[in-house]
Parts: sequence; structure tokens; C-alpha cells
Amino acid sequence: MKLIPFLGFNGKTHEAMAFYAQALGGKVTSEMKYSDMPPSDNMEGCGDNPGPSDPNLIAHSQLEVGDAILMAADGPGSGDNGSTTINVDVETEAEAERVFKALAEGGKITFPIGETFWAKRWGMLEDKYGKPWMVNCMKAP
Repeated sequence: MKLIPFLGFNGKTHEAMAFYAQALGGKVTSEMKYSDMPPSDNMEGCGDNPGPSDPNLIAHSQLEVGDAILMAADGPGSGDNGSTTINVDVETEAEAERVFKALAEGGKITFPIGETFWAKRWGMLEDKYGKPWMVNCMKAP
């Protein structure tokens, strides 16, 4: 299991991740705009579904520094000062379901866990202490 910080920005993800890459000596290894995402019936900001007003905003960016990973995106729910979410990256679908259920107990599910174009299982929640989490079981590249 990996715990990965996920930063939310309001239109500044590309700029911020380039800055962090330079400052930390890392490399942005992935960046996708909302307009690049495939259509989906259940993903906000994908295809014909409502998302950010600017389709050129960043839906996903990943910075790698050695073994460390930092993820970020522009878009819904990032608030005036942005946001920070912890992404729990697990190896199996069963572990994703278990962790999601445990973290959601007493909290609020903001996006039910399920399959996406990038993950076998992915979901978002706010735990009982009001902290945002994502649980991710990636598909093989």
C-alpha cells in the first residue's frame, strides 16, 4: 500500500507541478487534460458530463521524485485555496473495497468505489473527521 498526496488547484496544476519538479529535482511523468479523458457515464468532467468550465484544465498530473509520488489536478471541489486529498494506492480489488469501506465508516462517500478507465477500483470519500481520501487499485499499464 502507498499513501500518495493529491493536491487540488484552481487552474494552476501545470504551473505548480513544474515548479515542484524543479524544486524537488523530480519529473512530471504524466499529465492529462479533462478534454483528453474518454467519455464515461459516471465521471464528472469526462466526455459529455459536466466538468470544469475550461476543458484544458488538468484532470491528472503525476510528479515522481525517486520513489516518492505527488499527484494533482484542477477542477471540481478544489476550493479557493485548493485542497489536499490522500490517495491510497493498493494492489488488489479486494483490498481497495476493504480500505474504502473502513475509511468511509461514519463518513460520507463522495464518489462510490467502482471501475474507471484507469483503475480496477477507485472511489472518493470524506472520513468521519472530515478529511478527503481516494482509494485506487490501478489497472496494469
